[in-house]
Amino acid sequence: MDTTTVYFNGIERGFEVSSILAQFSVFGHDITIRWYGAIIAFGFLLAVLFGGRMAYKWKMSIDKMLDVLIYSTIFGIIGARLYYCIFEWDRYKDNLIEILYIWNGGLAIYGGIIGGIIAAFVVCKVRKMNFWNLMDIASMSLLIGQGIGRWGNFANQEAFGTNTDMPWGMWSEKIARYITEYSYKLNANGITMDPEKAVHPTFLYESIWCLLGFVVLYIITRKARKFSGQIFLTYGVWYGAERAVVEGFRTDSLYFAGTTIRVSQVLSAVLAVVCLVILICLLVKFKKHPKPIDGIDYFLEDELKKQVEENKNREEEKEAEVSDVQDNQR
Repeated sequence: MDTTTVYFNGIERGFEVSSILAQFSVFGHDITIRWYGAIIAFGFLLAVLFGGRMAYKWKMSIDKMLDVLIYSTIFGIIGARLYYCIFEWDRYKDNLIEILYIWNGGLAIYGGIIGGIIAAFVVCKVRKMNFWNLMDIASMSLLIGQGIGRWGNFANQEAFGTNTDMPWGMWSEKIARYITEYSYKLNANGITMDPEKAVHPTFLYESIWCLLGFVVLYIITRKARKFSGQIFLTYGVWYGAERAVVEGFRTDSLYFAGTTIRVSQVLSAVLAVVCLVILICLLVKFKKHPKPIDGIDYFLEDELKKQVEENKNREEEKEAEVSDVQDNQR
């Protein structure tokens, strides 16, 4: 079993951490189930269950929800892979087939989010769904998945930060080997590290922030949601602000070619600022001119038109009935 002992500055004892959950053979084929995959799958399952429950409360068609889930998952994975490969192009340009070797690692959360959103937008247009309400649900589900999924990084002893003397700083032989093996790359990006010192558990920072964010967004949804898309914009502010800070500690960031500027840090900062500005503007607008939130399976304007048409038909039917009665009396 691939096991390492993890130590924390503020705790005397170490903790045995294995990256492998189970190993067994089926018809002579060795099968390995890793904690990373199991944790990601668990987070995904909880996110889907929560999203399904919210969709039920908002009277959303389960068939339509499944369409969004299937296509968003597929294109989310594709987007996550393409995003990573684009910013690691030097690694793949001479051997493009390796882009397909997704099992070797190399997925970027922002690429996954972008791919999933594009797919959801198209499905919503085709299936006549309210895109912004769907994004409000998806935002909370994303925070569940991200908050839990980050513990897969702990199992693999990856996605950690620079050296720290804080009590929660962690160290393991895996971390030390990575720092030693990739010291040339770290130095090229302006990062100097001591393999014998503890590092920031950035996976933990993001996990706590995402799970706390889920609670905050859920409370806003229950108590203070004013318009469709509000929760999605709040997600952009909440996650973008955290990632812009924590990304600065990471040792495995993607960089703009020829620079030491981290892609995700810039994108996160832009995301947080843009979403905050739009959120404030829309909150002010809806405070001055409040109106009912659109239903999940229809647009408010369409529903109002439908009601007007139905009322018009009723009036015409009544006029026809009155006319018939008058004709009969004559």
